[in-house]
Amino acid sequence: MLKRLTVLLVIAIITVGCGGSKKATRSTKRTKKIRTVERTNSELDVEEAATPDDNLDNGVNPVPKGGVDGYIEQYAAIAKEEMELYGIPASITLAQGILESGAGKGELVKKANNHFGIKCHDWKGQKVYHDDDTQGECFRKYSLPKFSYRDHSLFLTGRKRYTDLFKLPKDDYKGWAKGLRRAGYATDKKYPQKLISLIERYKLYTYDGEVLGKPVEDYKKVTDNNNQHTVRKGETLYRLAKKYDVTVDQLKEWNGIDGDNIFEGQVLYIKPFDRGY
Repeated sequence: MLKRLTVLLVIAIITVGCGGSKKATRSTKRTKKIRTVERTNSELDVEEAATPDDNLDNGVNPVPKGGVDGYIEQYAAIAKEEMELYGIPASITLAQGILESGAGKGELVKKANNHFGIKCHDWKGQKVYHDDDTQGECFRKYSLPKFSYRDHSLFLTGRKRYTDLFKLPKDDYKGWAKGLRRAGYATDKKYPQKLISLIERYKLYTYDGEVLGKPVEDYKKVTDNNNQHTVRKGETLYRLAKKYDVTVDQLKEWNGIDGDNIFEGQVLYIKPFDRGY
């Protein structure tokens, strides 16, 4: 009897031990499975975060060293290329970039490479939201600064309200500065003066001369308002030639005009450029 009880007790102990082992094994397997899933999800998250958008790289525009001078050094070549391709004075493009982007230090530049404050409008690309005239306005986002410069050129050439600007002499930065404000590019009444001041302070007009192939010694910056005339409604080249005692052909030569048409608001040089400025 005692022997039988001992055998039963041993069987019971073995049975319990096996069951506990199986339960522990199942628990271990379940734990491993959960950890595997968690690790897999974590790895996927990292992989997705590291994968750049198809239309946008992860780089942001570095803030140019040296303030305005550094900005000019970094982007002058791009502005000149845009002038060659689209006819927008490099001086104007650079001055707008400096002003709109805070010489590359503005928030829109840092998070969107947007150097010109161009809003979304009909934009189908990447976007960011930023407080401007109103809260949370939509602005265009670019993968590289050069695409912001190219979009600036396309923006101006693709809208009818800027058409008259392209009738100006290629290096008439004053006419462009005033025309941009008049066409509605900016609401700031002092916008033209700010652009002109930047252009003349940093001699950005020299980049226009380089694109046009004018020798440095022959390139003249006109700052004297007595050398210019802003066309009023109804005025013609003939009337202006008579008024300033010059010929129509001289006015055409000094202003790069091919035909006989001028338009209201156009800034004309009524004296020749001085040499060796």
